[in-house]
Amino acid sequence: MKKSIEKLWLSFNKARVLYLLVLPSLIFFIIFTYFPLFDGIKISFQDFKFVGKSSYVGFENYIEALYTPGFWRVFRNTIIIGFSNVILTAFIPMLLAVLLNEVKFGIWKRFSQTIIYLPHIFSWVIVGGIWIFILSPNAGLINAVRSLFGLDPIYYMAKEIYARPIIIGSNLWKQSGYVCILYLATIAGINPTLYEAAMIDGAGTLKRTLYITVPELLNTLKIVLLLNIMGSLRMFNQIYVMRNEVIAQKIDVLMYYVYERGLVQFKIGYAAAISMIIFSLTLIITLISKRSLKYSI
Repeated sequence: MKKSIEKLWLSFNKARVLYLLVLPSLIFFIIFTYFPLFDGIKISFQDFKFVGKSSYVGFENYIEALYTPGFWRVFRNTIIIGFSNVILTAFIPMLLAVLLNEVKFGIWKRFSQTIIYLPHIFSWVIVGGIWIFILSPNAGLINAVRSLFGLDPIYYMAKEIYARPIIIGSNLWKQSGYVCILYLATIAGINPTLYEAAMIDGAGTLKRTLYITVPELLNTLKIVLLLNIMGSLRMFNQIYVMRNEVIAQKIDVLMYYVYERGLVQFKIGYAAAISMIIFSLTLIITLISKRSLKYSI
């Protein structure tokens, strides 16, 4: 036992500078991540009050959530929108990257990459405002085009049938550029001799893409899918910016439900219970996805 402690101390002493460098980040995560997490777990079992003593209610907040129709409505919305985002923002940027890789004119290629990536830089306040303006029935671009053909304007942001496609499409528009750059970086690292050998064997552009480029992108695809899955239950900013009461039934998600119950209605214990459910589901889905994708972190 004594030898083990001495060995551990020697190991620590040898790398003490590295541990000191890591210490500020560790303190940051303890204060702003782990402490709120454990405090949230405690609050989820309480009838929390800002003033006065909070009483413990056991699993009542969790039971109330599971028996509340509103919870299952936003849960269904989260699954539909989140699953769509996971799939579309993984595969469509891959297609864009493959197409951009075939562009030989350097200036046009860099210009296209910049245009595609630009929306990712904007916050959801800006992106949401852009799309609300584009879809506006009065001055919106789409309705302006419709008016050229004598068609009546459509109130896109006031019709439930368009609500989810707008949310999914605007998310794809914002995130595609960033994911596309990841794929392009992977393509840039592919050994060019593979393409040269394929060309000598008579393989055309399509076959080189299918048998060289796409297989080399699979590891990046796994990373993108895993990141998308981890964030699929934590959507909030986009919904907060783009929602309105007319389409709320179709686009309200779990994180907005937590905000509404916790900060608007002040049901903090109930909101904390929902947050713990989201955390648990995210952890489970991530672990299952990690095993299914056979990806080691």
